[in-house]
Amino acid sequence: MNATAVALMVMLCLSWGFNQITVKLALPDIPPLMQATIRSVGGLIVLIAVAWARGVPLLARDGTLKAGLLAGTIFGLEFILIYRGLVYTTASRAVVFLYIAPFVVALGSKRFLGEELNRLQWGGLALSFVGVALAIGVPQPSVDGKVIMGDMLVMVGGILWAVTTLVVKASSLLHAPAEKTLAYQVAVSIPILAIGALISGESFTHMPGPGAWALMAYQAIWVVGTTFLIWVSMIKSYSASKLSSFTFMTPLFGVIGGYFVLHDALTWAFLGAALLVMAGLYLVNRPGEPAGNPLIPATENDT
Repeated sequence: MNATAVALMVMLCLSWGFNQITVKLALPDIPPLMQATIRSVGGLIVLIAVAWARGVPLLARDGTLKAGLLAGTIFGLEFILIYRGLVYTTASRAVVFLYIAPFVVALGSKRFLGEELNRLQWGGLALSFVGVALAIGVPQPSVDGKVIMGDMLVMVGGILWAVTTLVVKASSLLHAPAEKTLAYQVAVSIPILAIGALISGESFTHMPGPGAWALMAYQAIWVVGTTFLIWVSMIKSYSASKLSSFTFMTPLFGVIGGYFVLHDALTWAFLGAALLVMAGLYLVNRPGEPAGNPLIPATENDT
């Protein structure tokens, strides 16, 4: 991975780390699955605008329909689990369990994509995970059955996130424009999320204020419409397992965000955890390719 790809991944992880905080902050005004639905609708509008500006034909027949519907269905279910899980667990705990995804991607890449990590790189992943666990700290005394249920919902959501990544990497979506690949996921997720909100009995109890709508704009326009588009472009061009290894930075940024936004304590343990994560990322991305297929070169549509 070149310097540009690394910088983009840092920016994505920073944005995603703050996303968990925005979801929690908006919950008093907008129920979880309604948040997810609004986010997908707003994100789809952005994607359509970007595709139109770049001349990308979203409705052209190119053999991606089945894979797109599959990825979109998994995407919708993923965010039902994540957003419902955030009702019961904290953002800090959720972000740790969500990022089981890199392990699943690494295992799936080895099984289905011919990508493998050597022992040192597996050690890097383990080191990063230890760092994340240290940054979050020991479980809180108030953890009960509901919190654990939230943890499990988010964890399964993380697994589905990894499956979505592998579907894109292993299917005809790999060669489709990034706008179309993501538009499939976002568009198909809208009815799934809306039905989930209806079944859950969600509704507005009051008119959300400007702050809540600003949080939704961050989720829809920036996270879905912009950062997800960059992510989909990158997983088409680079090793899925290496990209996913970078996402271990997201929980650390989430803790930093919690410190500044929610006034959580920032301890020396966190600083030590940051060093562990950085060391792990160096081991995973050190010069030289692991056994297996080389990185897939970027194409015109992926740059």
